[in-house]
Amino acid sequence: MPAWLGVVIFALIIFVSVCLHEAGHMGTAKMFGMKVTRYFAGFGPTIWSFRKGETEYGIKAIPLGGFVKIVGMTPQDDDVEPGDEKRAMWRFPVWKRTIVMSAGSVTHFIIGFVLLWITVSFLGITNPKVQDVYENPNAAPAFIKVEKCVVVTSPGSADCTDKDQISPALSSNLKTGDHITAVNGTPTPTYKDLVTQIRGVTNPAVTLAVTSPDQTARDVKVNLVPVQRPPMDDANGSPVNTYALGITESIDPALPLTVKYGAVHGIPETFSYAGSMAKQLGSSIAGIPGKVPGLFKALSGQPRDPNGPISVVGAADIGGQIASHGLWSVFLLLAVTLNFFVGVFNLLPLLPLDGGHIAIAWFEKLRSWLAARFHRPDPGRVNYEKLMPATYAVILIFGGFSVLTILADIINPINIFGK
Repeated sequence: MPAWLGVVIFALIIFVSVCLHEAGHMGTAKMFGMKVTRYFAGFGPTIWSFRKGETEYGIKAIPLGGFVKIVGMTPQDDDVEPGDEKRAMWRFPVWKRTIVMSAGSVTHFIIGFVLLWITVSFLGITNPKVQDVYENPNAAPAFIKVEKCVVVTSPGSADCTDKDQISPALSSNLKTGDHITAVNGTPTPTYKDLVTQIRGVTNPAVTLAVTSPDQTARDVKVNLVPVQRPPMDDANGSPVNTYALGITESIDPALPLTVKYGAVHGIPETFSYAGSMAKQLGSSIAGIPGKVPGLFKALSGQPRDPNGPISVVGAADIGGQIASHGLWSVFLLLAVTLNFFVGVFNLLPLLPLDGGHIAIAWFEKLRSWLAARFHRPDPGRVNYEKLMPATYAVILIFGGFSVLTILADIINPINIFGK
């Protein structure tokens, strides 16, 4: 599939998600008897519309979202017609207004969960056992990847040069995917144990107990290369003299990289996966302020942080890249992440976000309860007009951040598959 078509499909998913967000507000408002006068997909000039009952439905020219008009959202709104006073939103109980205002985010969570269930059940996700290797590499079994060379004085991977030593693992005919179970007779149940044994030898000539991917067991004699590496317990410490085999960690070749759970077993797995995504999402949101300087650097042409913030423009572009490689499970997971993010972000207790309206509603409820408890007059509703400066400040901050991410995504886009 061409990348541009993937961009279009992902943009369409975003557009539909936003429209369903607004439909969530509309549906719950109508359910409680609030008056809804307009529901439109898009902004700008109206292309097509029709009226059903008291609500006008339609499509506008600019497909960058949608909106719903609920009469009397605040006491300061002047859109309440005579006879509709009791149907103004602000007059309804707090719990009903909370449901209506949170329905948009709940819709995003439902969309995300459904897309995640489709992915987990039918397209496949990363095998949890493979994921454990990435998340807890030291605790994983000692499967190896054979490197071409050993960098003597600097740890980590590097391009081989004439100055580097040929990898002893390569010279000894070890193969990527081999499982080293012992060094000189000492068991190595984990990759960390293997490295510890290699680093701890006093004689570079060692015997490895190796199991091949076909389960054939053999002993392999290897002459290790003397190198300098930081101590095992201090990655930032001064290098010490030790030995290296010329390997990095690998994954059990018998493990499938992805798994599909089916429609029924996929339900609990979806909940589990959603919980993991929620933790990662919380960390990502908390780390956004620290990523802002990287966006300014990206505008000047410096390398873009692949884990930094992106706009909907960047998300659609990455979606196109993923679709062009046929990675549809990753494509849907990106859409899941976006829906979960928007759902959580929209509940932040800041105006003009829905979470801000919810926070004010419960603040009013608490203030009235305390007034009654202490036999004082009910202070009444919050005056939204007095909160406008704070609202404008939030709009300015979030608007500026949105512009910054969009510019970064246009000028210096993230290419997840390299140049």
